[in-house]
Amino acid sequence: MNESFTILYVEDDKAAQKELKELLEDYFAFVLTASDGEEALNLFKNNKIDIVLTDILMPKMDGIELTRRIKKDSPHTPVIVITAHSEHNYLIECIKLHVDGYILKPFDLMELDRELNFKIEDLKLKYELQAQKQLLEEYKDMVDESTILSKADPKGVITYVNKKFCDISGFTEEELIGKNHNVVRHPDMPKEEFINMWDTIKNKKRVWHGKVKNRKKDGSHYWVDATIKPILDTKGEISEFIALRKDITELENYKLILKNKLEDTSRSLNENINYTKQYEGAINNTLAVLKTDTDNNIVYANDYYSKVSGYSRNELLGTNCEKQRDQKHIFLKDCDRVKETLAKGEPVKIIFTNVSKNGSLYFLDTTIYPVTQIDGEIVEHLHLMHDITELTTLHEEIENTQKEIVYKMGEIGESRSKETGNHVKRVAEYSKLLALLSGLSEEDSKVLFTASPMHDIGKVAIPDNVLNKPGKLTFEEFEIMKTHAQIGYEVLKGSSRTVLKAAAVVAHEHHEKWDGSGYPRGLKGEQIHIYGRITAIADVFDALGHDRVYKKAWELERIYKLFEDERGKHFDPRLIDLVLNNKEKFEQIKDRYDD
Repeated sequence: MNESFTILYVEDDKAAQKELKELLEDYFAFVLTASDGEEALNLFKNNKIDIVLTDILMPKMDGIELTRRIKKDSPHTPVIVITAHSEHNYLIECIKLHVDGYILKPFDLMELDRELNFKIEDLKLKYELQAQKQLLEEYKDMVDESTILSKADPKGVITYVNKKFCDISGFTEEELIGKNHNVVRHPDMPKEEFINMWDTIKNKKRVWHGKVKNRKKDGSHYWVDATIKPILDTKGEISEFIALRKDITELENYKLILKNKLEDTSRSLNENINYTKQYEGAINNTLAVLKTDTDNNIVYANDYYSKVSGYSRNELLGTNCEKQRDQKHIFLKDCDRVKETLAKGEPVKIIFTNVSKNGSLYFLDTTIYPVTQIDGEIVEHLHLMHDITELTTLHEEIENTQKEIVYKMGEIGESRSKETGNHVKRVAEYSKLLALLSGLSEEDSKVLFTASPMHDIGKVAIPDNVLNKPGKLTFEEFEIMKTHAQIGYEVLKGSSRTVLKAAAVVAHEHHEKWDGSGYPRGLKGEQIHIYGRITAIADVFDALGHDRVYKKAWELERIYKLFEDERGKHFDPRLIDLVLNNKEKFEQIKDRYDD
């Protein structure tokens, strides 16, 4: 990736400029040079510059003013200052301008080599993060293009509709935003159905799925197969509702026509059979259909199901439908529960993960009806299935992309302080282990696992001379260092995504202490979020166990002794007991991901 980077080098000493330019050409494909600040600023404005390397004392415009103007227009462009002058006022000005490096002449080539390599790695991560964000936006656009989509706030007021929603309803975006979904409610829909829907998504906080008849702006109707999901924040409160819909108007209208036709006793039997065949044809082209006996053995499969599963009808007939299921359903005994519900005469709705003949997974949104004789005896089960493999895979890709973006952002924060990527890996693994030991659910533990690498993201704003100082920080320097917790929170707090909300909490609270002596807010005891308390222990355990610029790695017994001493002071005493009682599990992670 270095082949695409450009550096701007500003130096009024022509001999020094020529000598260092030759060295820089070993690092960068494009090296632009300037002899004063005005010339450099003109080059910066007319070229894509990735890094700026500048002297301070120069004619026309000095390096301080040049840096000020560059940071004003492009605050994230790295600027490294090289100067023969070590006056205090120059250093203070550079800190205020958030320069990314400060090297005194005559400089050590190894020091310059390290500084350039760190900046190059930062750029690689930065551009990779931008690419990942672009990919995520494209995935979101795909969902927007493939479904009828709307969002609503916790009160049910519409906050977003996509073009497909406007097209099918006939309403404009302006006519829908700020309104309740009642604007498209059709009078044929029973009030009880909406009461049940609202109870499911609002009170029970569960996904609701069903068919809805809606009214268009011109008074006509349309049908949708709708799925509404409440989106919860880290406290379990509803932040918004997202509804995905599939247009089933044609099928529902055809069913109504068929119903009317079948009820017309003046029609001949042959005509009714003809309509029935057409109806079955419509279903077979829209749904995967299975019939099973009461022991779950397949007695009928339509062509659509054969195509989706990869098995021929002959291969399917007589086999138990459990053989189609992914092992997780067998482990969770889903099939047994479905069978028990059907035996009560109640239909079942479930999303099945199946295994095709070639071994790949596919996903079916399934409704199973118990079919009865006139006397009420259940004789078979009818399975009607929507293939949602593409949508499910897309959702998984979006979720994995989000996790990868979060992880890369965590690596950016650690790379500033010259930590390896293994630091964030170990902190993530320690945090997940301690979360599970503390009794958090598997889901909450996974959220913390993904979010914890972001604990030090705020360090991207801390100057290198403070962040990587090998000795003890002064009071003023430590005050600067402490700001990274608040900065990380400010960066992340506005997101509505579960993982980023959790990352904001971790960044904000992982330096708080159990006795209230931590920062930035001086929280005490269980005022500190469990995510912050866990990450604090994981971060300290890993930091003490490995070399840092300001210290050598501690032995494990010394770390455990500190945990015992700080139990109930710095750290949550219950969590410390869990660590001390499970030392071997934490040490296994340390060995597995050692640098």
